Amino acid sequence: MHQILLLCGGGGSEHDISLKSAEYLAAKLSSLDNVILHQAVLQPDRWETPEGRPCTLSSSRQFTVQGGEGTVIDYAVPCIHGCPGETGDIQSFFEIIGLPYLGCPPEGNRLCFNKVSTKLWLSGLDVPNTPYVFLPVNSPASHARAFQAMRKWGCVFVKAASQGSSVGCYRVDELKDLEKAVNDAFRYSSQVLVEKAEKARELEVAVYEFRGELVATKPGEILTSGSGFYSFDEKYSATSSTGTAVEAGDLTAEQQEKIRDYALRAFRGLGLRDLSRVDFFLTAEGEILLNEINTFPGMTPISMFPKMMEHRGDSMAEYLNDRIASTLKNR
Repeated sequence: MHQILLLCGGGGSEHDISLKSAEYLAAKLSSLDNVILHQAVLQPDRWETPEGRPCTLSSSRQFTVQGGEGTVIDYAVPCIHGCPGETGDIQSFFEIIGLPYLGCPPEGNRLCFNKVSTKLWLSGLDVPNTPYVFLPVNSPASHARAFQAMRKWGCVFVKAASQGSSVGCYRVDELKDLEKAVNDAFRYSSQVLVEKAEKARELEVAVYEFRGELVATKPGEILTSGSGFYSFDEKYSATSSTGTAVEAGDLTAEQQEKIRDYALRAFRGLGLRDLSRVDFFLTAEGEILLNEINTFPGMTPISMFPKMMEHRGDSMAEYLNDRIASTLKNR
Protein backbone atom coordinates (compact mmCIF):
# COMPACT_ATOMS: atom_id res chain seq x y z
CA MET A 1 0.00 0.00 0.00
CA HIS A 2 1.19 3.51 -0.83
CA GLN A 3 0.89 6.22 1.80
CA ILE A 4 -0.20 9.31 -0.17
CA LEU A 5 -0.36 12.87 1.16
CA LEU A 6 -2.73 15.27 -0.61
CA LEU A 7 -1.93 18.89 0.22
CA CYS A 8 -4.18 21.82 -0.63
CA GLY A 9 -4.93 25.42 0.28
CA GLY A 10 -1.76 27.49 0.56
CA GLY A 11 -3.23 30.58 2.19
CA GLY A 12 -2.98 32.70 -0.96
CA SER A 13 -5.49 34.23 -3.34
CA GLU A 14 -6.38 30.79 -4.79
CA HIS A 15 -6.72 28.99 -1.44
CA ASP A 16 -10.44 28.21 -1.77
CA ILE A 17 -10.10 27.00 -5.37
CA SER A 18 -7.33 24.63 -4.25
CA LEU A 19 -9.74 23.15 -1.71
CA LYS A 20 -12.32 22.50 -4.46
CA SER A 21 -9.71 20.88 -6.69
CA ALA A 22 -8.54 18.73 -3.78
CA GLU A 23 -12.06 17.39 -3.27
CA TYR A 24 -12.02 16.08 -6.83
CA LEU A 25 -8.55 14.54 -6.51
CA ALA A 26 -9.32 13.04 -3.10
CA ALA A 27 -12.28 11.18 -4.60
CA LYS A 28 -10.09 9.81 -7.40
CA LEU A 29 -7.23 8.82 -5.08
CA SER A 30 -9.61 7.20 -2.60
CA SER A 31 -10.94 4.96 -5.37
CA LEU A 32 -7.52 3.30 -5.79
CA ASP A 33 -7.11 -0.04 -3.97
CA ASN A 34 -3.40 0.45 -3.29
CA VAL A 35 -3.60 3.91 -1.71
CA ILE A 36 -3.99 5.08 1.89
CA LEU A 37 -4.85 8.76 1.64
CA HIS A 38 -3.84 11.46 4.11
CA GLN A 39 -4.77 15.12 3.70
CA ALA A 40 -3.37 18.43 4.89
CA VAL A 41 -4.63 21.96 4.38
CA LEU A 42 -1.91 24.63 4.29
CA GLN A 43 -3.10 27.71 6.16
CA PRO A 44 -0.99 30.92 6.27
CA ASP A 45 0.40 30.03 9.71
CA ARG A 46 -0.13 26.30 10.15
CA TRP A 47 -0.93 22.92 8.62
CA GLU A 48 -4.14 21.15 9.59
CA THR A 49 -6.32 18.27 8.48
CA PRO A 50 -9.61 19.01 6.66
CA GLU A 51 -11.26 18.54 10.08
CA GLY A 52 -9.05 21.23 11.60
CA ARG A 53 -6.59 19.10 13.59
CA PRO A 54 -2.97 20.38 13.59
CA CYS A 55 -0.57 18.25 11.55
CA THR A 56 3.06 18.31 10.45
CA LEU A 57 5.37 16.77 7.84
CA SER A 58 8.92 16.23 9.08
CA SER A 59 12.23 16.10 7.24
CA SER A 60 12.06 12.30 7.59
CA ARG A 61 8.72 12.33 5.67
CA GLN A 62 6.77 11.56 8.85
CA PHE A 63 3.23 12.91 8.63
CA THR A 64 1.80 13.36 12.10
CA VAL A 65 -1.64 14.49 13.17
CA GLN A 66 -1.74 15.95 16.68
CA GLY A 67 -2.36 13.20 19.18
CA GLY A 68 -1.54 10.40 16.77
CA GLU A 69 1.44 8.40 15.55
CA GLY A 70 3.49 9.44 12.52
CA THR A 71 3.19 7.80 9.12
CA VAL A 72 6.00 7.75 6.57
CA ILE A 73 4.65 9.29 3.36
CA ASP A 74 5.60 7.63 0.05
CA TYR A 75 4.25 10.23 -2.40
CA ALA A 76 2.74 13.71 -2.24
CA VAL A 77 0.10 15.40 -4.41
CA PRO A 78 0.46 19.18 -3.97
CA CYS A 79 -2.94 20.44 -5.12
CA ILE A 80 -2.09 24.09 -4.48
CA HIS A 81 -2.92 26.71 -7.11
CA GLY A 82 -0.74 29.80 -6.93
CA CYS A 83 1.66 30.22 -4.00
CA PRO A 84 3.35 28.04 -2.73
CA GLY A 85 2.28 25.28 -5.13
CA GLU A 86 2.93 26.80 -8.57
CA THR A 87 5.87 28.91 -7.40
CA GLY A 88 8.14 25.91 -6.80
CA ASP A 89 8.34 26.46 -3.04
CA ILE A 90 6.56 23.33 -1.84
CA GLN A 91 8.37 21.26 -4.49
CA SER A 92 11.73 22.55 -3.20
CA PHE A 93 10.76 21.32 0.27
CA PHE A 94 9.86 17.92 -1.14
CA GLU A 95 13.18 17.75 -2.99
CA ILE A 96 15.08 18.55 0.22
CA ILE A 97 13.37 15.80 2.25
CA GLY A 98 13.44 13.29 -0.62
CA LEU A 99 9.67 12.96 -1.03
CA PRO A 100 8.42 12.02 -4.54
CA TYR A 101 5.52 14.16 -5.73
CA LEU A 102 3.12 14.81 -8.58
CA GLY A 103 3.82 17.74 -10.85
CA CYS A 104 6.51 19.95 -12.27
CA PRO A 105 9.89 20.44 -10.57
CA PRO A 106 10.75 23.68 -8.73
CA GLU A 107 12.43 25.50 -11.63
CA GLY A 108 9.66 24.71 -14.11
CA ASN A 109 7.06 26.03 -11.69
CA ARG A 110 9.02 29.23 -11.06
CA LEU A 111 9.56 29.90 -14.76
CA CYS A 112 5.89 29.42 -15.62
CA PHE A 113 4.45 31.29 -12.64
CA ASN A 114 6.28 34.46 -13.61
CA LYS A 115 4.75 35.64 -16.89
CA VAL A 116 7.92 37.54 -17.84
CA SER A 117 10.25 34.55 -17.56
CA THR A 118 7.68 32.41 -19.38
CA LYS A 119 7.64 34.78 -22.33
CA LEU A 120 11.43 35.00 -22.48
CA TRP A 121 11.73 31.22 -22.57
CA LEU A 122 8.92 30.82 -25.10
CA SER A 123 10.59 33.30 -27.44
CA GLY A 124 13.86 31.39 -27.03
CA LEU A 125 12.01 28.18 -27.98
CA ASP A 126 10.48 29.85 -31.07
CA VAL A 127 6.97 29.59 -29.65
CA PRO A 128 4.91 32.68 -30.60
CA ASN A 129 3.33 34.52 -27.66
CA THR A 130 1.30 37.66 -27.06
CA PRO A 131 2.98 41.08 -27.57
CA TYR A 132 3.69 42.81 -24.25
CA VAL A 133 5.46 45.59 -22.37
CA PHE A 134 7.23 44.79 -19.08
CA LEU A 135 6.86 47.16 -16.13
CA PRO A 136 9.62 46.31 -13.59
CA VAL A 137 8.51 48.83 -10.93
CA ASN A 138 5.51 51.02 -10.21
CA SER A 139 6.95 54.34 -11.33
CA PRO A 140 6.05 57.30 -13.57
CA ALA A 141 8.28 55.80 -16.27
CA SER A 142 6.36 52.52 -16.12
CA HIS A 143 3.02 54.31 -16.35
CA ALA A 144 4.32 56.22 -19.37
CA ARG A 145 5.27 52.92 -21.05
CA ALA A 146 1.82 51.53 -20.29
CA PHE A 147 0.12 54.57 -21.87
CA GLN A 148 2.38 54.28 -24.89
CA ALA A 149 1.44 50.60 -25.31
CA MET A 150 -2.27 51.30 -25.03
CA ARG A 151 -2.12 54.11 -27.58
CA LYS A 152 -0.37 51.66 -29.91
CA TRP A 153 -2.68 48.67 -29.36
CA GLY A 154 -5.97 50.36 -28.47
CA CYS A 155 -6.98 47.82 -25.81
CA VAL A 156 -4.75 46.00 -23.33
CA PHE A 157 -4.66 43.54 -20.46
CA VAL A 158 -2.75 44.65 -17.39
CA LYS A 159 -1.46 41.59 -15.53
CA ALA A 160 0.38 40.98 -12.29
CA ALA A 161 3.46 39.06 -13.42
CA SER A 162 3.32 36.42 -10.69
CA GLN A 163 -0.27 35.37 -10.16
CA GLY A 164 -2.59 32.72 -11.55
CA SER A 165 -6.30 32.25 -12.34
CA SER A 166 -6.59 35.83 -13.66
CA VAL A 167 -5.87 37.26 -10.18
CA GLY A 168 -4.54 40.80 -10.60
CA CYS A 169 -5.55 40.84 -14.27
CA TYR A 170 -7.54 43.71 -15.77
CA ARG A 171 -8.88 44.43 -19.23
CA VAL A 172 -8.56 48.12 -20.10
CA ASP A 173 -10.55 49.61 -22.98
CA GLU A 174 -10.15 53.30 -22.18
CA LEU A 175 -7.07 55.36 -21.30
CA LYS A 176 -8.77 56.89 -18.26
CA ASP A 177 -8.87 53.45 -16.60
CA LEU A 178 -5.25 52.49 -17.26
CA GLU A 179 -3.56 54.16 -14.28
CA LYS A 180 -5.81 52.45 -11.76
CA ALA A 181 -5.39 49.06 -13.45
CA VAL A 182 -1.59 49.35 -13.32
CA ASN A 183 -1.66 50.37 -9.65
CA ASP A 184 -4.06 47.55 -8.81
CA ALA A 185 -1.91 44.96 -10.60
CA PHE A 186 1.15 46.07 -8.64
CA ARG A 187 -0.74 45.22 -5.44
CA TYR A 188 -0.48 41.55 -6.43
CA SER A 189 3.04 41.40 -7.85
CA SER A 190 6.28 43.39 -7.86
CA GLN A 191 6.31 43.30 -11.69
CA VAL A 192 3.50 43.89 -14.16
CA LEU A 193 2.88 43.16 -17.84
CA VAL A 194 0.82 45.19 -20.25
CA GLU A 195 -0.30 42.87 -23.05
CA LYS A 196 -2.01 43.57 -26.33
CA ALA A 197 -5.66 42.50 -26.06
CA GLU A 198 -6.05 40.13 -28.98
CA LYS A 199 -9.42 39.58 -30.65
CA ALA A 200 -9.06 35.86 -30.51
CA ARG A 201 -10.51 32.50 -29.61
CA GLU A 202 -9.21 31.04 -26.34
CA LEU A 203 -7.98 27.48 -26.73
CA GLU A 204 -6.53 25.12 -24.12
CA VAL A 205 -4.52 21.91 -24.33
CA ALA A 206 -4.01 19.36 -21.57
CA VAL A 207 -0.46 18.02 -21.60
CA TYR A 208 0.40 15.06 -19.38
CA GLU A 209 2.65 12.02 -19.08
CA PHE A 210 0.74 8.74 -19.08
CA ARG A 211 1.89 5.17 -19.61
CA GLY A 212 5.25 6.21 -20.99
CA GLU A 213 3.82 8.76 -23.45
CA LEU A 214 3.72 12.56 -23.39
CA VAL A 215 0.13 13.37 -24.37
CA ALA A 216 -1.19 16.63 -25.80
CA THR A 217 -4.97 16.54 -26.18
CA LYS A 218 -6.93 18.13 -28.97
CA PRO A 219 -7.56 21.80 -28.11
CA GLY A 220 -10.62 22.67 -26.06
CA GLU A 221 -12.18 26.13 -26.15
CA ILE A 222 -13.34 28.75 -23.67
CA LEU A 223 -16.55 30.36 -24.93
CA THR A 224 -16.68 33.74 -23.24
CA SER A 225 -19.45 36.31 -23.39
CA GLY A 226 -19.53 40.08 -23.09
CA SER A 227 -15.99 41.48 -22.95
CA GLY A 228 -14.52 38.05 -23.62
CA PHE A 229 -12.41 38.26 -20.44
CA TYR A 230 -12.11 34.89 -18.69
CA SER A 231 -11.90 36.39 -15.20
CA PHE A 232 -11.41 34.62 -11.85
CA ASP A 233 -15.18 34.69 -11.22
CA GLU A 234 -15.95 33.42 -14.72
CA LYS A 235 -13.57 30.50 -14.18
CA TYR A 236 -14.93 29.31 -10.85
CA SER A 237 -18.33 30.84 -10.06
CA ALA A 238 -21.40 28.60 -10.18
CA THR A 239 -23.19 31.47 -11.96
CA SER A 240 -20.52 31.84 -14.65
CA SER A 241 -21.88 32.76 -18.08
CA THR A 242 -18.79 31.34 -19.78
CA GLY A 243 -19.14 28.07 -21.63
CA THR A 244 -16.54 25.50 -22.63
CA ALA A 245 -16.12 23.08 -25.47
CA VAL A 246 -14.01 20.08 -24.58
CA GLU A 247 -12.97 19.93 -28.24
CA ALA A 248 -12.80 23.17 -30.24
CA GLY A 249 -14.67 23.15 -33.53
CA ASP A 250 -13.73 24.59 -36.90
CA LEU A 251 -9.98 24.07 -36.52
CA THR A 252 -8.02 22.81 -39.47
CA ALA A 253 -5.77 19.80 -39.08
CA GLU A 254 -2.79 22.12 -39.58
CA GLN A 255 -3.93 24.45 -36.79
CA GLN A 256 -4.50 21.56 -34.39
CA GLU A 257 -1.09 20.10 -35.14
CA LYS A 258 0.66 23.45 -34.74
CA ILE A 259 -1.04 24.08 -31.37
CA ARG A 260 -0.08 20.61 -30.13
CA ASP A 261 3.49 21.09 -31.36
CA TYR A 262 3.82 24.41 -29.53
CA ALA A 263 2.35 22.90 -26.36
CA LEU A 264 4.76 19.96 -26.38
CA ARG A 265 7.70 22.19 -27.28
CA ALA A 266 6.92 24.48 -24.35
CA PHE A 267 6.40 21.56 -21.94
CA ARG A 268 9.72 19.94 -22.83
CA GLY A 269 11.68 23.17 -23.23
CA LEU A 270 10.67 24.58 -19.86
CA GLY A 271 11.53 21.31 -18.13
CA LEU A 272 7.98 20.49 -17.00
CA ARG A 273 6.80 17.13 -15.72
CA ASP A 274 3.65 15.07 -15.20
CA LEU A 275 0.99 17.64 -16.16
CA SER A 276 0.24 21.17 -17.30
CA ARG A 277 -2.48 23.07 -19.12
CA VAL A 278 -1.21 25.20 -21.99
CA ASP A 279 -3.43 28.09 -23.11
CA PHE A 280 -3.48 29.70 -26.56
CA PHE A 281 -5.07 32.51 -28.53
CA LEU A 282 -6.14 31.98 -32.13
CA THR A 283 -6.50 35.44 -33.66
CA ALA A 284 -8.91 36.50 -36.38
CA GLU A 285 -5.91 36.55 -38.74
CA GLY A 286 -5.17 32.90 -37.97
CA GLU A 287 -2.13 33.61 -35.76
CA ILE A 288 -1.53 31.13 -32.94
CA LEU A 289 -0.11 32.68 -29.76
CA LEU A 290 0.72 30.86 -26.54
CA ASN A 291 -0.89 32.82 -23.69
CA GLU A 292 0.22 31.04 -20.52
CA ILE A 293 1.11 27.72 -18.91
CA ASN A 294 -0.53 26.42 -15.74
CA THR A 295 1.73 23.91 -14.00
CA PHE A 296 -1.08 22.68 -11.74
CA PRO A 297 -4.35 23.38 -13.56
CA GLY A 298 -7.76 23.56 -11.93
CA MET A 299 -9.33 20.24 -10.98
CA THR A 300 -12.83 21.45 -10.08
CA PRO A 301 -15.92 19.83 -11.65
CA ILE A 302 -15.98 22.52 -14.36
CA SER A 303 -12.22 22.64 -15.00
CA MET A 304 -10.94 21.98 -18.50
CA PHE A 305 -7.90 19.80 -17.74
CA PRO A 306 -9.79 16.77 -16.36
CA LYS A 307 -12.56 17.21 -18.92
CA MET A 308 -10.08 17.16 -21.82
CA MET A 309 -8.26 14.17 -20.33
CA GLU A 310 -11.49 12.22 -20.00
CA HIS A 311 -12.61 13.28 -23.50
CA ARG A 312 -9.45 11.65 -24.86
CA GLY A 313 -10.50 8.47 -23.07
CA ASP A 314 -8.08 8.58 -20.14
CA SER A 315 -9.28 8.14 -16.56
CA MET A 316 -8.02 10.57 -13.92
CA ALA A 317 -7.89 7.78 -11.33
CA GLU A 318 -5.84 5.57 -13.68
CA TYR A 319 -3.61 8.55 -14.50
CA LEU A 320 -2.88 9.21 -10.81
CA ASN A 321 -2.19 5.51 -10.24
CA ASP A 322 0.20 5.49 -13.22
CA ARG A 323 2.12 8.53 -11.96
CA ILE A 324 2.45 7.12 -8.46
CA ALA A 325 3.55 3.67 -9.67
CA SER A 326 5.93 5.04 -12.31
CA THR A 327 7.62 7.44 -9.93
CA LEU A 328 8.03 4.99 -7.05
CA LYS A 329 9.25 2.23 -9.39
CA ASN A 330 12.12 4.43 -10.58
CA ARG A 331 13.35 5.34 -7.10
